[in-house]
Amino acid sequence: MCGIIGAFSSRGAHLLEEIYLGLYALQHRGQEAAGVAWSDEAGQVLCRRGNGLVHLALSQTELAQVTCQAAIGHVRYATTGGTGLANAQPLAASSSVHGSFAVAHNGNLTNTDELKRQMEHGGAIFQSRTDTEVVLHLISHQPDVPFADAVQRSCTKLRGAFSLVIVHENRLIAVRDPWGFRPLALGERDGVFYVASESCAFDLLGAHFIRDLDPGEILLIDSTGLHSSKLPLTPARHYHCAFEYVYFARPDSVIDGVSVYESRIRMGRELAKTNGCPTDAVVTGLPDSGTIAALGYAAESGHAYQAAIVRNRYSGRTFIEPTPRVRELGVQKKLNPIRSLIEGRQLVAIDDSVVRGTTSRKVCDLLRRCGARGIHLRISSPPVCYPCFYGIDTPSRDDLVAAQKSVPAMASQFGCDSLQYLTKEALIRSIGKPACELCTACFDGHYMEEDER
Repeated sequence: MCGIIGAFSSRGAHLLEEIYLGLYALQHRGQEAAGVAWSDEAGQVLCRRGNGLVHLALSQTELAQVTCQAAIGHVRYATTGGTGLANAQPLAASSSVHGSFAVAHNGNLTNTDELKRQMEHGGAIFQSRTDTEVVLHLISHQPDVPFADAVQRSCTKLRGAFSLVIVHENRLIAVRDPWGFRPLALGERDGVFYVASESCAFDLLGAHFIRDLDPGEILLIDSTGLHSSKLPLTPARHYHCAFEYVYFARPDSVIDGVSVYESRIRMGRELAKTNGCPTDAVVTGLPDSGTIAALGYAAESGHAYQAAIVRNRYSGRTFIEPTPRVRELGVQKKLNPIRSLIEGRQLVAIDDSVVRGTTSRKVCDLLRRCGARGIHLRISSPPVCYPCFYGIDTPSRDDLVAAQKSVPAMASQFGCDSLQYLTKEALIRSIGKPACELCTACFDGHYMEEDER
């Protein structure tokens, strides 16, 4: 899971500052590195990348001075490769036929090893460990066709989740995989066109949302306009990631026609319908991603809502920090309960999901130390029992607490009085898309590859 954005202006503009601001809006999608790439007046592609948050990795002052026609940006959350700068994006390449270009990628390819072996046998040398470099080599190794056709041919060989933005010779290309795993949207402001992982980036830039890119769509934007085509692949069905609505996306985004905020309200309401709590309980949410579901739960159950847990706004998201030790410290530095709202009370604490269980255990301990008379943990998604191969850093079932323990055993481990989850069926109703349009593999183990065989 990463965040990508691209911008194009036929007249030329200070696009890099726009990209910087767009990445700031997408910061929740990746905190490990950030980067930008753009075409200069000669059509040469230049890059700036750095580790850390956007404002640490990039200089807004420097970027604001650059004028260009096409640019892309990326915030990184590592799912393949390491966290070193060599794996930061965008990645750039140059070939004698196609010239220079750069690619930024959100998703995770499932056939990386196979493609990499094939290209290494043909003499390719890889400089990073990220699957995005596979895309660079695929494009570069097709010198007999125009660049746009090389992109299309390359993407037909990819399997898994990929939303791409590519800058090449003062034009912007965006691609969404045929299964629609990761979101990608189109916006516009004053003749400048944008593509971004989420519509919330358009809001910050003052752009209006035009539409989502269709699964399998290739959108080329240049001085002659917008040109849409389709990858020559017909998937068995679509696989829009359900976890985008549960956790990843910002609540002020609209993804594939569904308001993330409204879907989370519905998750909370569905949770309250089937998972009760003591009559004198107070409802609270684990900020920020559990807060909206908690509002829905409180509205449906009739219990009072209290913002009993305060989030330190200068702390990152604990799930996407890369090591257990940092995650452990992250919970403590990120969340602080308000004792006067908790002491002596039955508390219903709503969280969006339980992945490794680190946050749940630490939160229950914090609430208990603040004097909670009872802790009833309610999760607004099903148990995460299976690894995701499409962009979430859960490579093994050994990492997933719900895959290793029963619900009562998890409640005991976390130190809560009761633990209940939303069902998969209720989650699908909350999102409002047909089950055959959603990827729920992390909940049920049903992977795209089973349908594509």
